[in-house]
Amino acid sequence: MSDAISLDELLKDSPSNWGKWGPDDEVGSLNYLTDQEVLRGIKSVTKGEVHTLQRLINDPKGDPVWPGRAPAERTMLLDEATWDSDDAPQFPGGLHYADDKINAFLQGSTQYDALGHVWYGGKLWNGYDARTTVGGMDKASVEPIAQRGVVGRGILLDMARFVGKDAMDKGETFTHEDLVKCAEAQGTTIEKHDIIVIRTNFIQRFFDEGEKFYEGFNEPGLVYSPELVEWFQDMEIPNLVTDTIANEVTYDPNNGVALVLHNALMRNLGVTLTEICDLETLAESSAQDKQYTFLYAAAPLKVHRATGSPVNPLAIK
Repeated sequence: MSDAISLDELLKDSPSNWGKWGPDDEVGSLNYLTDQEVLRGIKSVTKGEVHTLQRLINDPKGDPVWPGRAPAERTMLLDEATWDSDDAPQFPGGLHYADDKINAFLQGSTQYDALGHVWYGGKLWNGYDARTTVGGMDKASVEPIAQRGVVGRGILLDMARFVGKDAMDKGETFTHEDLVKCAEAQGTTIEKHDIIVIRTNFIQRFFDEGEKFYEGFNEPGLVYSPELVEWFQDMEIPNLVTDTIANEVTYDPNNGVALVLHNALMRNLGVTLTEICDLETLAESSAQDKQYTFLYAAAPLKVHRATGSPVNPLAIK
């Protein structure tokens, strides 16, 4: 896709929040989630019903990851067999214990992107120099997001059910206008500062198809338009959460550019992105009780200078 328009050209007139929260800001639109927004989210809790949104790491059925990333590997280091050896560690009282470790991409499971995770034109979120990524994220890493946490009113937009499909199709796109229509069909309204949670159920195809899932890889999702970016800006959306690996249609059918919204929303507006969520139990519950809003709470792991981090978000209805 070398003939695709450059992001510099495509987004030259796109809105930006650089400097809005000062020259040192590293959490972007999460600044919209004030104490009052936390309380607004709490008002959505009616039953105390808790849904965890992380996909299982080291799933026996496989871990869906971005092409080129390897699934997590868990290694058992100590177990009962360890004490079969004469040189096994000995503890007063006869204690035995198990221990293991994990080798994984920090963005190889349900995870938060750092705001500096992607860029173009040599500049990250808030105008930080891309050279600050060398050897680790000195600016706009996931650590400030993890230190802050993410809590507010979440709204599920079940796009798969809205379009009448068990799972959306490869490369299928939708717009912010479709999100509004989906909310209306659900009897809900997207409000300013809502954490947008979108279900496509596309990753079910990974479990159904295996490695065929990656052939012609092109996920469904939101597609770029200037109007969509303006809508995110006007609605002051702090966080976009989806059940896909990259939150948006992989390759924009209108211009051939990869992951435009990672740049237009995250790099330019500071919208935090959360990916690979398991929304199935939440969606089933919402389809039954017609409650699509909830208290959303998440905190990625505090990893110094990291580009992203695993997370297990909570949706509390």
